[in-house]
Amino acid sequence: MMADVGQGASEVYAPPIQVWQTLLNWLTFICEIFVQMVRGTVPSFIVNYNSTTSSFRPLSVVETSHDHEKTFGLGSVCITSDVAADHGSYDGLEKLTVVLDLDETLVCAYETSSLPDSVRKQATDAGLTWFELECVSSDRESDGKPKISYVTVFERPGLHEFLAQLSKFADLVLFTAGLEGYARPLVDRIDAENRFSRRLYRPSTISTEYREHVKDLSFVSTDFCRMVIVDNNPFSFLLQPVNGIPCIPFSASQPRDDQLLEVLLPLLKQLSEQRDVRPVLYERFHMPEWFAKHGIPASR
Repeated sequence: MMADVGQGASEVYAPPIQVWQTLLNWLTFICEIFVQMVRGTVPSFIVNYNSTTSSFRPLSVVETSHDHEKTFGLGSVCITSDVAADHGSYDGLEKLTVVLDLDETLVCAYETSSLPDSVRKQATDAGLTWFELECVSSDRESDGKPKISYVTVFERPGLHEFLAQLSKFADLVLFTAGLEGYARPLVDRIDAENRFSRRLYRPSTISTEYREHVKDLSFVSTDFCRMVIVDNNPFSFLLQPVNGIPCIPFSASQPRDDQLLEVLLPLLKQLSEQRDVRPVLYERFHMPEWFAKHGIPASR
C-alpha cells in the first residue's frame, strides 16, 4: 500500500537553503541504499506495519569477546557461539532449515475484481510473471456451496531460480498466515517441483499479547542454531527474534526487484556455513532491540 505524503503550506515557501538541505539528505539516503545493494547485503530498512517508522535502525551491539567465543544478548536473550577459525570445520553440517513466508515475500496477490488494469499492465510490461487463481473459501454462499474467489498472483522476480538454488543447501519450509484454501493452490502452482518439505498455514500460527498470527519456529524444529525465517513482517518472528531476516515487501507496483537472487540468496548461503546462525543475524539486524523499542520485551 502506498502511503500518502502531504506537504504543509509553509514548506512551499521554505528558504532555498532548507530545500537544498532536504534534497541532500534524500540523496545521501539513496546512496546508502545503493552501496548496500552493491555489497550484496540486506538493506537495514524495511516497511514496519503498525508503526510510524519505516526502517530498522542499527542499534549498539551487546558483545563480549574472549578469544574465539562471542556472546550476544539483550535482556533474556543470550546466545553463545564458538567462532571457528576457518570454514573447513563446518564440513558435515546438516542442511540449514529456511522457513519462508509467502505473501509479499515470494509473491503478492490481489483480488482480481479490484486490481487496477494499470497495475497489471505495468507489471506485464516489466516482465513479471503472473497468473489468476481460483480459491475456495471456508465461507458459504446462501445456497450452502463454498464461496469461490479469484485472485491475481504476481511472482517475485527470480522466484523459481531462488527456490532451485536454495534447495541445494537448505531444507525449505513454507509458513504462511494465509488460509489453506488460498495458500495451498497457490503454492502448488509456484512449487510444482515440491521443494518445500513442509507447509504450514494460519492454524499453525499463534496469538500473543502483542500480535496475532505469530509464527512459532518450534513448530518446525527445536534446533534454532540451524534455522532461519524470511518474512516481510518482522512481528511474525517475535518469539525467535534472532532467527529472523526481515525482507523488503514485494508488490506489483515495484516490479524492478532483485531481492531474492541478489540479496537473500547470498546471505542464506553464508548462513548455511555457520554452526549457529543467530550471532550472525543478531549482528546484522539487532532485532531484540528493535522489538524492545516497539514495546515487546525480549523472548525467552
